[in-house]
Amino acid sequence: MLTLLLDLALFLAAFAFMEGFAWVTHRYVMHGFGWVWHKSHHEPRTGLFELNDLFAVVFAAPAIVAIYFGVHGIPWLLPIGLGITAYGAVYFTFHDGLVHRRYPFPKARSAYWKRLVQAHRFHHAVATKEGCVSFGFLYAPPVRELKAKLQAKGVDVSAAS
Repeated sequence: MLTLLLDLALFLAAFAFMEGFAWVTHRYVMHGFGWVWHKSHHEPRTGLFELNDLFAVVFAAPAIVAIYFGVHGIPWLLPIGLGITAYGAVYFTFHDGLVHRRYPFPKARSAYWKRLVQAHRFHHAVATKEGCVSFGFLYAPPVRELKAKLQAKGVDVSAAS
């Protein structure tokens, strides 16, 4: 029972950690030197994939390594790898389905999901790597704060509202 609780704690910790990791990576890597790939995500997509999708491959690598070694000799790495994978699955499902409509997905109904969708629209109100707001995925600051920040920078938020 103790092992199960420890595994659950590691899984949840890895899942929660990924939100902070995703925020930092999105803010400082994707909107920094990784803009070469991420720029495609801020432009209209012309095909099924975009260069930004390569980030999913890069971010999957630590999860794959953790799961492999978790199964082959370091058992505490398995729930960590699974927590990272679960975050990636939630991100893919909701970011690509709910927010960007890359595949058929029900529209947001809860206030929480509507807020995340709106925050992401505000993030995309800026087409350059500088000046964006809302870099997280499972947490978004209040919409009024994001709107005020963008308006203070002179960004027209009417199309994103």
